[in-house]
Amino acid sequence: MDIKEQVTKAVEKITKDPKMQEQFKKDPAKTVEQVLGVDLPDDVINKVIDGVKTKISVDKVSDFAGSIKKLF
Repeated sequence: MDIKEQVTKAVEKITKDPKMQEQFKKDPAKTVEQVLGVDLPDDVINKVIDGVKTKISVDKVSDFAGSIKKLF
């Protein structure tokens, strides 16, 4: 299983749906498994969750930096 590919899929689906974002904050494992449509082993799901959190954080920082650049 390609974890990077799973992270990308999960991020795309979660970031497009505000309800899914709230669900991810409350129960990330269940949300990721629901989005991907598979029941993953704990070691794999934890890697995917960490990747999703990292990617979402990086995207938010990038969006914020882009917004600041537009001000100047």
